[in-house]
Amino acid sequence: MWALLSLSIGAFGIGMTEFVSMGLLPGIAGDLLPTVYAASPEDAVAQAGVLISLYALGVVVGAPTIAAVVSRYPRHRVLIALALALLLFNALTVVMPTFELVGLSRFLSGLPHGAYFGMAAVVAADLFGAEKRGRAIAVVMGGLSIANLVGVPGGTLLGQLLGWRAAYLVVGAVFLAALLMIAFFVPAQAGDPGRTFRNELRVFRIPQVWFTIAIGSIGFGSFFAVYSYVATLVTEVSGADERMVPIALVAIGLGMTVGNFLGGYLADLSVKKTLVYGLVALAAASALVGVVSHVPWLLVVALLVFATVSATATPTVQLRLLDVARDHQAIGAALNHSALNVGNSLGAALGGAVIAAGWGYVAPVWVGVVLAVVGAAIAVTAFAVERRMPARAFDEAFSSEDASSEDTGTSPIPTA
Repeated sequence: MWALLSLSIGAFGIGMTEFVSMGLLPGIAGDLLPTVYAASPEDAVAQAGVLISLYALGVVVGAPTIAAVVSRYPRHRVLIALALALLLFNALTVVMPTFELVGLSRFLSGLPHGAYFGMAAVVAADLFGAEKRGRAIAVVMGGLSIANLVGVPGGTLLGQLLGWRAAYLVVGAVFLAALLMIAFFVPAQAGDPGRTFRNELRVFRIPQVWFTIAIGSIGFGSFFAVYSYVATLVTEVSGADERMVPIALVAIGLGMTVGNFLGGYLADLSVKKTLVYGLVALAAASALVGVVSHVPWLLVVALLVFATVSATATPTVQLRLLDVARDHQAIGAALNHSALNVGNSLGAALGGAVIAAGWGYVAPVWVGVVLAVVGAAIAVTAFAVERRMPARAFDEAFSSEDASSEDTGTSPIPTA
């Protein structure tokens, strides 16, 4: 239990560093882009949204590459190294003086994100056993969800009172605690010395991996289209005071916590149904946010529902990737976070684009509806393709190349 708690604290830190920016965008824009903010707060907030995209880009780049490199090493040591990297890179955000350098620190902070979650998910799944993998992943991801319930609203309030950098100082302290707990409590698990970087990257030859990445990237982009601009949605659209923002973030965090564990349970029952019905429900929940956005307390309730529905996707996409990645478990688990952070970047960028185009602060909500619908359509397509050509057929299609790989020392993809 202490091992899972240690991994969850690291997840808490990642959740806080990833999401706290969203509630602090006006303050970050005013501090780092004072000239732009003085001329047009709307343009400055949209430009500051790039920091969210840069973090997401770091996750997208770092998750598969780092996971492919470290799969051969003992998992305990890998987790310690990743927690240390998260501590150091987030500390840079506290001290960097300009917008450009803060952007660089956000990109670097994102690099270890996916590899950490991927390795933590594999370790947790091994500890829980095959029949409870979804719930095991939900335990690890629970740290991220609880971060949105406690850490992000608390960090947002702290940032509003003491300046946005104070929130990242707390993030550094969380990663320090995670580093120490992982070192003491996570049991040693051997890596796979036979794995190579080239072999791990063969996961990208599996078509269902690409389908699943697309589902996570586009479908879950709906959440980030809304969440990235929740501060302005609350203050500018509903007309509520700035103090209402942490309350809205608590509602989102509560929804994500409930949705995460619900998603883990539902994924153990049926991954496919949870993905398809979950994305359809996400489109409806996003539309609900748009409809009630002018009424502060109804908006908070709608955000609670929206976050609950959206969070069911996190453990579900993770479990789907573990299934379709087959023996490439470490990189498969890490790719979940590449997918979700492509969604982070896509949702934040499209949300910022419609705001900058003058369509108003509610416009990102409708972007979220479209992304969720497209994600559901991709999921339906992926499962239809799988029924026509199951995993074994793909293996047979690659059998001749797999046989030749034995001469190079790489291991073939096993049959399902």
